[in-house]
Amino acid sequence: MKEELIDQIADHLEDIYGKKDVEVINKFQRLIEQWSRKKWTAPAAPTEQNIYLITYGDSIYEEGGPTLPTLHQFLKEEVGDTITDVHLLPMFPYTSDDGFSVSDYRTIHPELGDWSDIQNFSDDYRLMFDFVANHMSQSSEWFRKYLEDDPTYKDFFIPKDPEFNSEHVVRPRTSPLYHEYGTEGKTAWTTFSKDQVDVNFSNPDVLIEMTDILLSYAHQGATSIRLDAIGFIWKESGTSCIHLPQAHAIIQLWNTVMNAFQPHTQIITETNVPHVENISYFGSGANEANMVYQFTLPPLVLYSFMKHDASKLTQWAQTIEPVSKEATYFNFLASHDGIGMRPTEGLLKEDEKQELINQVKVNGGDVSYKSNPDGSQSVYELNINYSEALKNKEEDLTVEDEVQKMLAAHSVLLSVIGVPAIYYHSLLGSKNDEEGMAESGIPRRINREKLQVDTIHEELQTDPRRSGIFSGLQEMIEIRKKEAAFSPYADQEVLDLDPRLFALKRISPSSGEEVFFVVNTSREEVEVPLPFKGTDLFDNRKVEGSVVLSRYGYTWVKKFMI
Repeated sequence: MKEELIDQIADHLEDIYGKKDVEVINKFQRLIEQWSRKKWTAPAAPTEQNIYLITYGDSIYEEGGPTLPTLHQFLKEEVGDTITDVHLLPMFPYTSDDGFSVSDYRTIHPELGDWSDIQNFSDDYRLMFDFVANHMSQSSEWFRKYLEDDPTYKDFFIPKDPEFNSEHVVRPRTSPLYHEYGTEGKTAWTTFSKDQVDVNFSNPDVLIEMTDILLSYAHQGATSIRLDAIGFIWKESGTSCIHLPQAHAIIQLWNTVMNAFQPHTQIITETNVPHVENISYFGSGANEANMVYQFTLPPLVLYSFMKHDASKLTQWAQTIEPVSKEATYFNFLASHDGIGMRPTEGLLKEDEKQELINQVKVNGGDVSYKSNPDGSQSVYELNINYSEALKNKEEDLTVEDEVQKMLAAHSVLLSVIGVPAIYYHSLLGSKNDEEGMAESGIPRRINREKLQVDTIHEELQTDPRRSGIFSGLQEMIEIRKKEAAFSPYADQEVLDLDPRLFALKRISPSSGEEVFFVVNTSREEVEVPLPFKGTDLFDNRKVEGSVVLSRYGYTWVKKFMI
């Protein structure tokens, strides 16, 4: 196995660096030999039963103690096995951006706990780790040694080069591309901020170190690994410096290595870009990402419920097909970041995007911008809690309406092809944290509030909004997990029935079982023709001909098997 693996790695290195460097290949061989001496246990591949929860390691806390055990215990008590996979956003020491300026990739932040807490967590839930591979904190040991001209680290970062043509560089921020550091005025490339310094993958030693870290995450309990901002990891003069072939080749190398040691570990790429660019990270469907973040889903679902018209969502979803038996979509509506607007390019017109922006602002949210190569700025994301974004002020929604609308939006998430991931504030029925946003001056903080464990336990019992959303999502999830038609790899047929409706059929590739899904995005009662006789999975009624959906109503109908 090792010889074949080394040959495959050598081919990847040639794709990345344009040659097969014997010294670099030998370094990789030593790395592979080191990890081959360890014991590995492969996780199972995802099925219809896998539901991810997106959360920080300190999202649920108790004063005076490490937060990972508190979060773990809270999930066991309140959520149980409704959730199978927990995505722990960066849990390492950091200096800014709520974890995304990592100062040490190999240590758990002491306020969260330690590696033993991760091990205990993994006894009950599959875990997804965040790998912030593109950049790290200016306070990290690596960067400090770079500033000190340590020979080992002198090429670990990218100094400003007057010969480098950066006029076409694509970035998600408006801050300077380079920053100066220290009294000597040393410079470094910074895609995101001064405190997030891009590492230099053109140095093979960086790639080897990062591969070692990736393997360490899998060995310490990660069954999924999210590659944060991975599209930016390769820089080349005169290009956009995003989605370059070398970036894809690096992910393909990691796919090869991970399959050799821990098959079915999910490599998940995070690229908040237009759909065609995003799905390029599937590669052949078997050699690159196992999942890609489905960034187009959140804004189109929001637009559908804002306009009471699912036409845009239907048209886009009709282009989504199964990828392969090993790759699928990582579906979500909300996350620690905002609702990305770049994925709407070519799908929503400028005035339609502006309608979304206006609604978010009216509902207490904010907007973040990015710099364009021509020097202009454009909207990058909408910062708001997803349930608050769904409000149409003129509708004068009751609490029951708010709950129903949130559940209706998530019925889409739980029905479309792929694996569903639910943000903790969505699961728990939270609202905007406008105070947190105002105090920090950081728009994303509107949806990152930390919750005291005793308070949230109580509110899940006493707050009708929280309890309604929480229990409604649990009910949907439990029904979904029993249906083979919701396999992440099952076929999907999107139906165009009525502009107010979003509808599809899911078909199990193994059993042939079919489930029809439909949601009403409007406030009107709608009669929906059924494609077959079947059983309504929510109340076990036999239905045929048609069903009537109330406002924001939804249903799953399972076809009678002959």
